[in-house]
Amino acid sequence: MPSFPIENQSPLEIPPLRLSQQTGDKPLVSIVWLKRDFRLQDHAPFHHAATTGAVLPLWVIEPDWWQSADMDSSHFNFALESARELRSKLREIGSDLFIQFGDILEIFSQLQQSFTVRELLSHEETGADWTFQRDKRVGRWCRQKNITWKEYRQDGVIRRLRNRDGWAESWQRWADTRLLPAPHQLTLPDQLKTIQANVENQQRWRIIEAAQTPIVHLQKGGEEQAHKSLASFLTERGANYRRGMSSPLTANENCSRLSPFIAWGCINVRQIYQAVMQTKAIRGADKQWQSSLVSYRSRLSWHCHFMQKLEDEPSLEFENLCRAYDGLRENEFSEERFQAWCDGRTGYPMIDACMRALREHRWINFRMRAMLVSFASYDLWLHWRKPALFLARHFLDYEPGIHYPQIQMQSGVTGINTIRIYSPEKQGKDQDPTGDFVRRYVPELRQVPTSLIWNPSKLTQDEQVRYGCEIGRDYPFPIVDHAQAIREAKARIYEVRQTSEARVKAVEVAKRHGSRKRRDVFPKPRTHQQLLLPGFDALPPES
Repeated sequence: MPSFPIENQSPLEIPPLRLSQQTGDKPLVSIVWLKRDFRLQDHAPFHHAATTGAVLPLWVIEPDWWQSADMDSSHFNFALESARELRSKLREIGSDLFIQFGDILEIFSQLQQSFTVRELLSHEETGADWTFQRDKRVGRWCRQKNITWKEYRQDGVIRRLRNRDGWAESWQRWADTRLLPAPHQLTLPDQLKTIQANVENQQRWRIIEAAQTPIVHLQKGGEEQAHKSLASFLTERGANYRRGMSSPLTANENCSRLSPFIAWGCINVRQIYQAVMQTKAIRGADKQWQSSLVSYRSRLSWHCHFMQKLEDEPSLEFENLCRAYDGLRENEFSEERFQAWCDGRTGYPMIDACMRALREHRWINFRMRAMLVSFASYDLWLHWRKPALFLARHFLDYEPGIHYPQIQMQSGVTGINTIRIYSPEKQGKDQDPTGDFVRRYVPELRQVPTSLIWNPSKLTQDEQVRYGCEIGRDYPFPIVDHAQAIREAKARIYEVRQTSEARVKAVEVAKRHGSRKRRDVFPKPRTHQQLLLPGFDALPPES
């Protein structure tokens, strides 16, 4: 009986899906293998399976996922909430969702003992490396067993793409394609209709649900929640999207907050795009709405644009996109600085407030994400890999295909993007002008006046006593000097950037991954005041 490893708990025993061994002809069945696609609407595998006969909907919780460095219990909670709702919907149409824990090939082999697998149906996945390696193993197994595995597109990513020529046009055709309706009925195999099979499936669900470690203040998963969020965004909240998305004070309400639902497949980009375009037509001459919807629509295509990068070059989960930057930071990693950044104890109030808010809610808006990565990369001179894994675990909307290209871009190792360094003090004054956000998440500073809150290390001894915050005891001194740190960082980055090797490799990166917009491959340095960070400002994970 496979065990389910839960942090700080004893392993939980999950009973296998027990089916009678077949001695004669085994019944035909199509398996719909769910990964990160917990919905019924516009779900191609379910849509196809509904016409084939008996269908086994299957969700396998894989040990490789649970043990991966980018996994967090909040991800599991959200996936389980989404799976539970999907199961309820499936039972309404005569089916069920069967849950297993174990290696995917072992599960498939067990099922093959009782069924003749007509076909395996799933969505394509552009995920972390363990999913890539897993899918290659599944492909080999299907070929050995002479089982047809049909994979369907869930997003605008294109498999085996040679270059980006015509990619935008292809994305648009996909986005405009008619949505598939949810199936009205799915037929279970006779063996799974028995009382005993249902009892055992109920037992498996109870065991898995007992493994939840709920975190307060998180979004709840599920297809229904996804569509409720979409509806509220397009009828009310979205009007101020463009104005409100940059500040952590307003982003929670004015951003769509659909990114976790997209990441876990409770809704897809195509569904959102078509709803946005319908709303855009309805809103007519309303300039505020039109501006916000145009801005939001661009982020939907950027979503797939960045995922395409990981699809085309899976190694960028681990390696610099532009290899000319190898060795730039790797040998100077400071665990002490990294831990202070993770804990929100850097001595920079806006950095610390954002990190603590992220740890509590598993979400922070795009500009603050960019600022956090900028600080780690340039002020603290940390190589991007460990900060990326920390953020992956703390982003409820973690999407590997977007996450790693974005982290690398802000770290300055793509070779083709402008270096953008964010000032924590300026971002605080611009995005939290009253200091309310900082006071909420850095309560050590709650009595400090707004005029002094951005540089608490400059408080006099009398002021520290007056405002109840002793620097160095209640709140840390700045971990680095921002001005000096970024001056040194810029010099080192541009020293590499100006080499012939970096320029040659940058051209190669642009040819393979560039968006085909007219742009200078070697743009001149700009400040964050002049140009927002493309990608973090054009991303659905934060939108």
